Amino acid sequence: MAYDLVIKNGLVILDSGEVKTDVAIQNGVIAAIGSDLEGSKVIDAAGLIVSPGMIDAHVHISEPGGEHRKDWEGYTTGTASAAKGGVTSFLEMPLNQVPATTDGESLQIKYDAGQGKLRSDVYSYGGLVPYTLKKGGIQELDAGGVIAYKCFMATCGDRSIDGDFMNVDDYSLYEGMRQIAKTGKILAIHAENSPITDRLGEIAYANGETTLKAYVATRPVFTEVEPIQRAILFAKETGCRIHICHVACPEGVEAVTRARQEGVDVTCETCTHYLYFQTDELDSIGPVVKCSPPIRDKKAQDGLWEKVMSGEILFVTSDHSPCTPDLKDKENAFDAWGGISGLQNNVDVIFDEGVQKRGMSLKAFADAIATNVADRFDIANKGRISVGKDADIILIKPNAPYTLQADQLEYRNKISPYIGREIGAQIATTILRGQVIYSQETGVTSEFPGQFVKC
Repeated sequence: MAYDLVIKNGLVILDSGEVKTDVAIQNGVIAAIGSDLEGSKVIDAAGLIVSPGMIDAHVHISEPGGEHRKDWEGYTTGTASAAKGGVTSFLEMPLNQVPATTDGESLQIKYDAGQGKLRSDVYSYGGLVPYTLKKGGIQELDAGGVIAYKCFMATCGDRSIDGDFMNVDDYSLYEGMRQIAKTGKILAIHAENSPITDRLGEIAYANGETTLKAYVATRPVFTEVEPIQRAILFAKETGCRIHICHVACPEGVEAVTRARQEGVDVTCETCTHYLYFQTDELDSIGPVVKCSPPIRDKKAQDGLWEKVMSGEILFVTSDHSPCTPDLKDKENAFDAWGGISGLQNNVDVIFDEGVQKRGMSLKAFADAIATNVADRFDIANKGRISVGKDADIILIKPNAPYTLQADQLEYRNKISPYIGREIGAQIATTILRGQVIYSQETGVTSEFPGQFVKC
C-alpha cells in the first residue's frame, strides 16, 4: 500500500537503538517501520537523524496576558518557535498568564485564548496556590483536563495584579499535596528557600551589588537542596507524586535519587541553559541569561551532565520564560526579570552538547527530550517512534554548525542568550501527527494543527 507519508533513508532512533530504516505514516499515526515502504509523499532523510519530537515539559506562555503582559509570549509565536526548534508538544505552566491557571474558570479562559493559534500540541499544568485550595481549585483543574500541577516554594507573582500566581507556604504545600494525591497526578515544584534567598538578595542590593555573579551568590546551593528535601518529606507523608523542576545543582539531583531509592515517587529535570552556560560568563552576556535557580559554576555543570548521562535526571527542558526586552535591559542584574527564552534552542543545543561533544547515545538523547517525559506524565500516544504512536517526528542535521541570529527567532520578543552562539546541529524538519509544521525549505507552517490535549 501507499502510505500518506514515508520518511526514507534516515537513521531512526527506536527503543532498541538507532537503525537505518523507513518510517511510514497514515492518518497522523506511525503505521509501519521497515524497508521499501511506499508513500504518496516521501521525505528523503539521508544523512539525517530521525528522532521523536521533543516534549518540552516546562514552558511559559503568557496568553492571555491582560493589561500587564499583553506584549509577552503568545501562543502564535510560542508554538511557532516550538515548531522551528523541533518541539512537537509542550507542557504549559500555569503562569505567567493573567489570570493564572488556578481553577476551572481560569483554565477555560486559557483554552479559549489559545484556540486556533497552536502549531504544536499543548498540555496544561494547573496551579497550586493558597487562594484556591478552599474553593475546590485542585478538583476543578483535574476535571478540566490538566496533565499535572505546579507550585512555587520560591517567592513569585505580582500581588498588584489581580489573579496573578502566588507561592505556597508550608501548610498550603502539605494540604495541596493531600488533594493532588487523590487525583493521581503529579505536582511539579519550583524548589528554592524563599525566606533565605529573598533576604540575601535584599542585603546584596542594599550593599550596592549589581552583577549576575553577585545574584548567583544570593541563591547558594543549599537554598535549592533544602526545599527539595522538604518537598520529599511532604510527599512521603501525603503519597503525592512529585517532580522537581529545573534542578541547577548535582546535590539536588542526589537528594531526589536517594528518595527514589527509598520508594518515594519523585523525579527531576534540568534545563538546557544549566548544561550550556556557567557563572563566570554570565556578566559578559548580561541579564538576558538571568534565571532562578541561577546558572552555577563549571563544576556544577559537569555534575549535571553526569546525572543526565546516568539517567538520574529524567529529562531536559527549556523553562522558556520570556518577557519584554525592557524587563531584561537593566544595569542592575537584581532588577532584571528572571527568565530565559530557550524554547527554540532545546533540541539543537542538547544534540550538539550531548551527542556530538560528550558522546551521549542517540537513545539516551531521545529519552531525555521525549520518551521519559511521555512515560513520566502518562502520555501514552507520544514520545517514541513506534507503530501506533502519533507521528511526532523531527529530522536533525548533525555536524551542521550555524550561528544563531536574532532574526531567526520566532519569539514575539527576539531576545535569547543563545544569540551569537555557534550551535553544531540543525533542525531540518518538524512533523506533528504526520503534518510538516516546519522545514528549512518552507519555514514554519501558516496553519495551526496543534491541539490542547486534556488528560
